Amino acid sequence: MKYNLSVPHLSNDKRELKYIAEAMDNRNIGPVGRFIAEFEYAVKKLTGAGYALGVINGTSALHLALTAMGIGKGDDVMASTFTYIGSAAPIMYVGANPVFIDSEGDTWNLDPNLLEDALKKRVKTPKALVLTHIYGQPANMDDILMVCDRFGVRLVEDSAEAIGATFDGRQCGTFGTAGIFSFAGNKLLTAGGGGMLLTDDKHLIETASYFASNAREPMMHHEHNSIGYNYRLSNLHAAVGLAQMELANERIAARRRIFEQYRKAFAGDSRITLMPQHHKAKGNRWLTAALFEGVEPKMLMVKLANQGIETRPLWKPMHTQPVFKDADRYVSRVSEKLFESGLCLPSCSTMSDDDVRAVAAEVIGMLDIIG
Repeated sequence: MKYNLSVPHLSNDKRELKYIAEAMDNRNIGPVGRFIAEFEYAVKKLTGAGYALGVINGTSALHLALTAMGIGKGDDVMASTFTYIGSAAPIMYVGANPVFIDSEGDTWNLDPNLLEDALKKRVKTPKALVLTHIYGQPANMDDILMVCDRFGVRLVEDSAEAIGATFDGRQCGTFGTAGIFSFAGNKLLTAGGGGMLLTDDKHLIETASYFASNAREPMMHHEHNSIGYNYRLSNLHAAVGLAQMELANERIAARRRIFEQYRKAFAGDSRITLMPQHHKAKGNRWLTAALFEGVEPKMLMVKLANQGIETRPLWKPMHTQPVFKDADRYVSRVSEKLFESGLCLPSCSTMSDDDVRAVAAEVIGMLDIIG
């Protein structure tokens, strides 16, 4: 049997197909149609955000956020180093300089103490912090917000992996000046692509919407005073996204259940450490991530793949990526050790408890053999 890492989980009543058929029947398959507005409304309803803008992916949403905030050439932008490159690349798109901050052991997310130390050492104050909530687990928002407020740094939340996750009862993506979600094919909720920009700032969302539509001026003909981007979401993707949003609570509960089954299965095995969670946080458990002691994770990955179990290394820190070799960084090697020691385990919301137990038993068995 094949156990995948994270694949789309479509509705049992095939509502995605129903909504797509409606969009096609009305010939609204581009960036116009009712599903776009309803998808945006569903995200606002879940999160409590004032505004939401549907775009082609999470990276474009982050690019638009930085653009709308006026961040540009020569500006410094701090960012989580333990993340996917889509979190960091938009900083380069706008011509700014990424400054990477390492993780803390308590949450694996950005270390607020290291952030504070870095800000004390900077000659000029960075224009923003791009904070990633890694693997759907909220960062330590109390301390991070306190540091950002103290130094006057605007917060942008990369919540691409964290839809439905909360810190102290508040939804990820709503703490900062802007937040973003991703609805890529491997995410907890998918539109087959697509992203969402969230904010309570009306001017920011209007500016982002302008740039997302090729910076077209409000005239009958195509008039452009600025260079924009073709980032608008299609009605077809929004149709799928809306269907998925209608099942958000169910899908999130399934991922949390899967994590709990892994936790029970690995209890007492000192060789396996699951990703920790801040006491005020309630992650969506998009992927169950674990550290393994006494074994090379990539060897374990290959052995499990031979048994039909798909795993993935933890993110390689951005400050170790060749493309960012010249970027400033404030590191403690926490993220490097995570990368060297961890894997993400199959976390599809279609998995039964028996499936999770079977995977866990195979992992333990492999550790006994190669450990």
